[in-house]
Amino acid sequence: MTASATPRPPTIAGPDPDTRPPRAKFPAGTCDSHAHVFGPQGLFPYLPNAGYIPPDALPQDYVRMLNTIGCQRAVLVQPSIYGTDNSRMVAAMISGIFSFRGVAVVEETISDAELERLHRAGVRGVRVNLASETPGLSIEQVPRLAARIKPLGWHLQFLVRLDRVPDFGRQIAQLPVACVLDHFGHLSAAGDGDVHSQGARSLLELARLEHAWFKLTAPYRLSTGWPLHADLAPLAQALVTAAPDRCVWGTDWPHPNAARMPNDGDLADALGRWLPDAQARQAVLVDNPARLYDFK
Repeated sequence: MTASATPRPPTIAGPDPDTRPPRAKFPAGTCDSHAHVFGPQGLFPYLPNAGYIPPDALPQDYVRMLNTIGCQRAVLVQPSIYGTDNSRMVAAMISGIFSFRGVAVVEETISDAELERLHRAGVRGVRVNLASETPGLSIEQVPRLAARIKPLGWHLQFLVRLDRVPDFGRQIAQLPVACVLDHFGHLSAAGDGDVHSQGARSLLELARLEHAWFKLTAPYRLSTGWPLHADLAPLAQALVTAAPDRCVWGTDWPHPNAARMPNDGDLADALGRWLPDAQARQAVLVDNPARLYDFK
């Protein structure tokens, strides 16, 4: 691929390099279901109009964090600043340094051959960004792509701000593949963590759709209860109660655009506080992601 002529300096902070081991051990087969890798810019340049420039967050750095918190599987999600060029993510997946799956960003015109190539590399889903103007699919193009990825066993992952798309449930109701909402549906930090808020009710209503999945990720975007985000426990528990076989967890490493940088050990402990029941943790951390991402 073409290298960037002049690497741009970072505009956001990098992750906390001193990951704290969690207080409680994760079950065997635990999956971090949402993370990104970035750089080096000289090999994997960002879009010219990238909304942010991260410091390098390399696969080996990510794997070091995963080993510290006790994950054996992980899912890389294509970030917006790479557009539809999935090269950085694919290179990490095929490197063999960890058990990775991926969620790509693609154009509607992607060829069947390219879909099959991505599948062989470990991609198992397509991310649809409805929250910002970035390359990829529009909501109008989603049904056609969904029909094409269904034979591959892929899903659609939506970056959507539910408070801005009130008819989102109707838009995904008839799609023939699993539909995954990341980051608690990007609810507002102003009270939507309360299960009785309008935002939380909208999120929980989606659980009635049997193909709607939920990522319990990036709580720091919504919570004010730093660092263990106890204020989100009722919402996390309500989602797991409503969709026990359709919730997964992830760190969102390296936490791009986080207003305050979390420690991933704290995020692991937060999940343990939210879900004190061992059976629920087994489902969210191991069984559900194994099905969704086709881990063998």
